[in-house]
Amino acid sequence: MTDPLTKIKKKLQEEIGALEYELHHELPKELMKARAHGDLSENAEFKFAKERQGYLSARLGQLKKRLGDIGMLNLNNMPTDRAGYGSRVWLLDLRKSVEVEYKLVTTEEADVTKGLISTTSPIGRALLGRRVGDEIEVHTPAGKKEFELVRLKTIHEEA
Repeated sequence: MTDPLTKIKKKLQEEIGALEYELHHELPKELMKARAHGDLSENAEFKFAKERQGYLSARLGQLKKRLGDIGMLNLNNMPTDRAGYGSRVWLLDLRKSVEVEYKLVTTEEADVTKGLISTTSPIGRALLGRRVGDEIEVHTPAGKKEFELVRLKTIHEEA
């Protein structure tokens, strides 16, 4: 099975590279230019560059943590009989008697319009570890929803 997380790791690495370049090459030049203008207490360019530096440092920390978290995922350890990352699930909305289909993905891959929901979303979290036949109650921003898991295809079957 090819690692479906490779594309996400590559995307995160590219963003990390771009932010590190800006932080270590472009921002120091901007800060030196701003310092050359004199009084730093009333220097908007200096203030903006320092704020940008703080933002970039924080964002880099987030991205590196996320990359580490994804790197620790072992897809071979994903359950074969329960919903988890990469699973495709078919749910029966018990109130509307309508069937909906979702695929559980990472936050970077999520796109509700395509049926790709994050494992960290309310519905995604509620589905983790569930089996066919389980009833699921989810509190979403739109209110309480009740589903029954009617069909499941795990990441092992998708490959």
